[in-house]
Amino acid sequence: MAPMIDVVFLLLIFFMLTLKVVAPEGDFSINMPIGAPAQVDDELQLPPIVVRLKAGANGQLSSLSINNDELGNTDLAFEQLNRRILDLIGHPGSVHSKDMEVEIDADYGLHYRYTVAAISACTGTVNADGQPVKYIEKINFAQPKSPE
Repeated sequence: MAPMIDVVFLLLIFFMLTLKVVAPEGDFSINMPIGAPAQVDDELQLPPIVVRLKAGANGQLSSLSINNDELGNTDLAFEQLNRRILDLIGHPGSVHSKDMEVEIDADYGLHYRYTVAAISACTGTVNADGQPVKYIEKINFAQPKSPE
């Protein structure tokens, strides 16, 4: 019995000596200065980009527009959309492209492939080396409206 008590006390002493006391979480002791309210800079206000996809008969694309500018309803319209997005952001990877958002407003009965083509046109392109070039990463969707 005596050797067992000795081992228990040795283990107790070992754990007491190797214990590391950790400061409580969230106690950073930082004195922050009282700040003035943040000023809104007009330069940081980015214009909203709204891509509107209207459905025609049988879910086909009848018109594609960006910020109320009609681009048409062919595959060339998606190329024009891609160029317009590039014109708005300046150059790929810029500070503006990370902050900009595109809202896609598609009609309820539109085929899904047109929405995917619009998303692809807004997010970027593929360069000559086959590498993707990102334009805009934030894509939002407008609330779906039920068909009339």
